[in-house]
Amino acid sequence: DSKGGPIFFSQIRIGLNGNKFKIYKFRTMYTDAKPYDHCPTSHMDSRVTKTGRFLRKTSLDELPQLFNIIKGEMSLVGPRPEMPFQVKGYTPIEKQRWLVKPGLTGLWQITPHRNAEPCENPEYDHFYISNQSLTLDLVIMVMTGFFIFKTWTH
Repeated sequence: DSKGGPIFFSQIRIGLNGNKFKIYKFRTMYTDAKPYDHCPTSHMDSRVTKTGRFLRKTSLDELPQLFNIIKGEMSLVGPRPEMPFQVKGYTPIEKQRWLVKPGLTGLWQITPHRNAEPCENPEYDHFYISNQSLTLDLVIMVMTGFFIFKTWTH
């Protein structure tokens, strides 16, 4: 894609206990896109590259987060790690997201609301935190697999 840049993209996110960490992803947007702006809500967002559309559609852009998991900053399943500007006005209830490590996938990502900003749907994270279990993690991972498979076949 034109205006290419490094294949990897890193950004500061907020994780466990409100601590900052650097998240890794495959680059999906042009290098002149603002790094701390709201996420694209449409596959036709002009900031997203042609390759980026494919990576986002198939969730392959998230694969480098396995490095964050190995480093202990993230988990396979948990709330989405949010950008610093999104958490500035967090209430004590919203800060409960920081009681667990953020996840590569989570309950919010497998719902119809996955295209909204994560901060707009805190109920999914609160449900996950209150009901966290190996069974729930396995269900979320299986559902994530179905979601990814479905996007690959359409």
